Amino acid sequence: MIPQSDRRNFLKKAALGGMMAMSIPEIVSAAVGKSPAGNAPDIPLKKDAVILFQGDSITDVGRKRDEAKPNDPSALGRGYPFIAAAALLEKHADKNLQIYNKGVSGNKVYQLAERWDADCLDIKPDVLSILIGVNDFWHTLNGNYNGTVQKYRDDYKALLTRTKEKLPDVKLIIGEPFAVNHVKAVDDKWFPAFNEYRAVAREIATEFKAAFIPYQSIFDKAQKAAAASYWTGDGVHPSLAGAGLMAHAWLETVKY
Repeated sequence: MIPQSDRRNFLKKAALGGMMAMSIPEIVSAAVGKSPAGNAPDIPLKKDAVILFQGDSITDVGRKRDEAKPNDPSALGRGYPFIAAAALLEKHADKNLQIYNKGVSGNKVYQLAERWDADCLDIKPDVLSILIGVNDFWHTLNGNYNGTVQKYRDDYKALLTRTKEKLPDVKLIIGEPFAVNHVKAVDDKWFPAFNEYRAVAREIATEFKAAFIPYQSIFDKAQKAAAASYWTGDGVHPSLAGAGLMAHAWLETVKY
């Protein structure tokens, strides 16, 4: 007969083993195949490359907005850009990378456009990573915004057209807007309408030959390793674990 203490230990280990059966690299691989960039080529990092993260609160994450220097921990916030930047700077100490985060909480695409000269074009990034779209949909649910998926598409395409005209050699990374259902802010009324915004982001990435990171698939697969609330506190904003998941996917997009 198995002693009760041994049985408890076995059950505990089995539970933990099931929870951690998939590592973050395995989650990313399971969600997107060989590369989260899909069919887009990897993005090389040249010496002295300028890398810019842009978006809304998922990118912002409490960054110090009055700090303009690259690679400053307070200016990079506490989310996936900070985690990705730390890994890049540690691995590529010989490349003198300059990394900025200019995400602003609450932003929709048209608000990116309003600040684009100062917060993008003047920085002259070699690599530009954009994650935008959840607010373009979310804010329509509470009556605070009357935008449509067509406006999202038109605004996004206009923004990238403007960017490529000024920075023709910039390498683009487009992050898929995502929402994790049945976690606080996100419920069934988001779907299927929100899926149209995700599809537009993928469509635009293809049109502009950008690397595409399918964050929705990544968060969906991650729930095989841990509950949805482990990866996000409200269905939109990632937890620390969720930020790590996003950073890993982002790093797989560049020649890390």
